[in-house]
Amino acid sequence: MHGRTAITSAALAAAVTLLAACGSSNKTSTQAGDAAASGSALSGTVTVLAAASLQDTFTTLGKQFETAHRGVTVKLNFGASSALALQINQGAPADVFASASTKNMTQVSDAGGAAAPTNFAKNVMQIAVPPSNPGKVSALADLARPGVKLALCQPQVPCGATAAKVFSNAKLNVRPVTLEADVKSTLTKVELNEVDAGLVYVTDVRAAGSKVKGIDIPAELNASTEYPIATLTRARDGAAARAFTAYVLSTAGQAVLAAAGFEKP
Repeated sequence: MHGRTAITSAALAAAVTLLAACGSSNKTSTQAGDAAASGSALSGTVTVLAAASLQDTFTTLGKQFETAHRGVTVKLNFGASSALALQINQGAPADVFASASTKNMTQVSDAGGAAAPTNFAKNVMQIAVPPSNPGKVSALADLARPGVKLALCQPQVPCGATAAKVFSNAKLNVRPVTLEADVKSTLTKVELNEVDAGLVYVTDVRAAGSKVKGIDIPAELNASTEYPIATLTRARDGAAARAFTAYVLSTAGQAVLAAAGFEKP
């Protein structure tokens, strides 16, 4: 959606539903993942639907998994978690779902599409501006300044919902000039110098390198989202799908995520 759109912090914040994960459960899942990731020979194709913010890390994880399991091909499809959840519930063929929000995973599991999802990562928000910083943005409050062209994710998308929580924490009302379908599209607007700033994840700013400049948000105002992963109940090759899920949860998988800037859930 384009055009100057008024977004209040209260309205956006209503889209936020973050569920806490149990730390001990994640530890157990990681240990189980280490064991499963080094298992016996597998074959087939694993189709993974993953949040757009996981594009770089899951591309790496997919290649590593294929190297470890020569008979398996990992097919990756990235997008907004809300859209991916809808596709799964409508019967789209897939084996693994990795969401940027527990809310969207719950939509799938409640419909019977996934069982026992496990949180594997956490992400926080950061302001991205073009390297020349044409809007002279130096702090979160500047995003509400008249004339500053701001890009956000759509409110139903995890990065939009998490941004809403940030604005609610800061008691700011903002007027984005564009609402993008996912976090990568939002970041692209910044990279192309089409906006003065975008609110995206820390990991996306890091992945963009010199294409953007990151401006930190004070911890007391920032917000986070947790990422769950699950093997889907309609997985065509359950063994290979479960092994990929286990690999993401393994020590090797967690190392890739940590290097990209993801935090432990």
